[in-house]
Amino acid sequence: MEAFTLLEPTSTWDTLLAFWRFEDMNVLWVLIGSILLGMSASVIGAFAFLRKRSLIGDALAHAALPGVMMAFLLFQTRDPLIMFLGAVTSSFIGFFLIDWLPKNTKIKPDAALAITLSFFFALGLMLLSFIQGMDVSNKSGLDKILFGQAAAMTQADIKLLAYVTITILITVALFFQKLRLIAFNRTYAKTIGMAVNFYELVLALLIVMSVVVGLQLVGVVLMAAVLLTPIAAARFWSNELNHILILSALLGAVSAIISTQVSYLAPAMPTGPWMVVSLSLLFILSLFFAPQKGLLKRHLEHKQLRQKVAEENILRTLYKLVERNQQDQQDFNQSDIQALRSVPTESLQKTLKTLCKKQLIESSARGFRLTKNGLELATQLTRRHRLWENYLNEQAELTPEQVHKQAERIEHILTDSQEQQLQAELTNADSDPHGNPIPRQTATSGGKR
Repeated sequence: MEAFTLLEPTSTWDTLLAFWRFEDMNVLWVLIGSILLGMSASVIGAFAFLRKRSLIGDALAHAALPGVMMAFLLFQTRDPLIMFLGAVTSSFIGFFLIDWLPKNTKIKPDAALAITLSFFFALGLMLLSFIQGMDVSNKSGLDKILFGQAAAMTQADIKLLAYVTITILITVALFFQKLRLIAFNRTYAKTIGMAVNFYELVLALLIVMSVVVGLQLVGVVLMAAVLLTPIAAARFWSNELNHILILSALLGAVSAIISTQVSYLAPAMPTGPWMVVSLSLLFILSLFFAPQKGLLKRHLEHKQLRQKVAEENILRTLYKLVERNQQDQQDFNQSDIQALRSVPTESLQKTLKTLCKKQLIESSARGFRLTKNGLELATQLTRRHRLWENYLNEQAELTPEQVHKQAERIEHILTDSQEQQLQAELTNADSDPHGNPIPRQTATSGGKR
């Protein structure tokens, strides 16, 4: 699993410049091959991922090994096309077994996949050992298919990889709508008369071709990662399938460029494993920092929601204090608030300070009071809370004691249209199940923040 050889490097910077000047044509072949593989495998692997058949690529890669060995035994040549056809044939037999066993026996899909993978891999290793003991030429390097050897790629390998990549991408583009429908709703696709079996066969062929053509570069063991990691990372960035596929292809290409450069700068570093490592790093970056679904974004949104809920709970508590007070008192201190709502003193002080900055409440010598904007928002929250209590009481037949906690959660996320729909469906929109009056809708939009 050796990487290509450098041409007398003098420094890291000089070596990097030499890489992009393509002074060694072998570097160009490896770079092109890695990018082509990264793009095609990422795109077609997305459909296997979406159909919840993520490990099918791993099984097909292992199933290709005996096909490669049989092709060599029969033709005594390392011609890329012959090896490719042998691997495709073997992988297709493996795919057929994985699909046939669960349908015709009591074997579960995961067990069928494991049985097929282990059997074909063991058969391939036996044939490899047999070949190694034979007195034939061109047998050296066959074992590199286990982990890949990018430096051994020739111009013929690159041409085959290019043809397969173009075929995969064009086929996906032509059948995109059909493949998308099958991936998300196979049953509906059958009900509208779509030839589901035909398109599944096309998808299987594309997956097999992508897996087989990548064995020379990445190897049997690591091929599944090239298929699945880009789509897993891309899903953190978008919800649109066409965007996800483009992002997957870009991530695959970026990982190819990174791994090829690392292998060039450090000759002991193999390209295939580094491709998987770089994909994993890109996945981790996406997991944490993707703008739509990244963990950091989710953490910030959750933190903002908790802060919003805390602020709105205090506003509604102040509204209830005003509503219950019989002496027209408008100012209330922290003890008054905590008497109605159990809030830690430190958290309450922080929330009150934030509400003052937002000009939803104002402080005085006697405590805190709602501003005009604060009163409008508190009125809206109370209205939604009590409307939802009525809805649960009327429609879900919950008791007045049961509806309060449910309304506490929903009042913060109800929209204006949902509020209007609630009012239209209720027989009583004047008072809640506890007998408290439901405030009228304010003239403004309800104190939106």
